[in-house]
Amino acid sequence: MAAPSSLASSQLSRLADLRRAAAAPAPAPQHHQLRLGCSRRRAQRLVAMAGSGKFFVGGNWKCNGTKESISKLVSDLNAATIENDVDVVVAPPFIYIDQVKSSLTDRIEVSAQNTWIGKGGAFTGEISAEQLVDIGCQWVILGHSERRHVIGEDDQFIGKKAAYALGQNLKVMACIGELLEEREAGKTFEVCFKQLKAFADNITNWTNVVIAYEPVWAIGTGKVASPEQAQEVHAAVRDWLKTNVSPDVASAVRIIYGGSVNAANSAELAKKEDIDGFLVGGASLKGPDFATICNSVTSKKVTA
Repeated sequence: MAAPSSLASSQLSRLADLRRAAAAPAPAPQHHQLRLGCSRRRAQRLVAMAGSGKFFVGGNWKCNGTKESISKLVSDLNAATIENDVDVVVAPPFIYIDQVKSSLTDRIEVSAQNTWIGKGGAFTGEISAEQLVDIGCQWVILGHSERRHVIGEDDQFIGKKAAYALGQNLKVMACIGELLEEREAGKTFEVCFKQLKAFADNITNWTNVVIAYEPVWAIGTGKVASPEQAQEVHAAVRDWLKTNVSPDVASAVRIIYGGSVNAANSAELAKKEDIDGFLVGGASLKGPDFATICNSVTSKKVTA
C-alpha cells in the first residue's frame, strides 16, 4: 500500500477545479425519463428481504446543524418509538459527535462522515480512525458522492480508506452510485461495479460493511429512483458480490438505498426484496420523519 501522504497528494491536483465547479451555479433541473440500467429481471423470491442481515437506516446530517438544533434533533430521536428489528445510525458533523454521543439514546449508534486513509499525523484538517474510535464512534461513511465528485476522492483512495477504517474496528457504510449522464448512457452497472471492485480489492472481511447505493442524480434533488429502478441495481450489486466475492457475503451484506428518501416514499421502497434499508440525507434532520423511515421496516412482508 502506498504511503498515506502520496495517496493524498495524488488528489490535490484535482481539488481546485472541483471546488470551482462546485461553486458554480447549479444547472436547471432536467426532467428526463430515467431508464433502468438494463432489462434484466429476477425471479420473485419468497421473502421480501433478500439479505440475511437486519434492516438498516443511517442518517447523514452532512454539514448541517448547530449546538441548539442538534440538541433539539437528539431530543426528538430520544422520544421517538422505533421498531426493534432495525439498526439505526446517525452521522453528525465531526465537531458535534461528542455532543451527540453524550446525549443520544444507546438505541442509536453514531457514525462519522469521513475519515483519513491511515494513522494520524501531519495531515491538517483530517480525522483518523483511531481518533473516532477513541470518542466512541462505531461507524464511518466512505465513498459518498460528495466526497467523490466535489472533493475529488477516487475509487482506489476510497477503497484503501475502507480497509484502514475496518482494521481499526470502525464499521463502514460504503457508498456507490452513478451520475445522471452515466445512467442515461446505460452505464449504471458499469460505474457501480467499478466502485464496488475498489472496495472488494481492499476489504478482506465484509462483516462490518453496509453498501449504500446512492444514485447521484437523486441526492438532494427531490428526485428518487422508482422502487423498480432501485431494486434492479440492488439485485445487480448482490449478484456481483456473489460472483466476485462470495455467495455468503452476497447474502449477509446489507445493501441500502439513498437518494431523496423521505417519510412519504420509504415504505414503498422498503417493500423491494433487495433493499435492506436506507441512507437518509435531508429527512434525517427531522426527528419524526427519520423515525417514520426507520419504521418502514414493517413493510418487509412475506410475499407469495
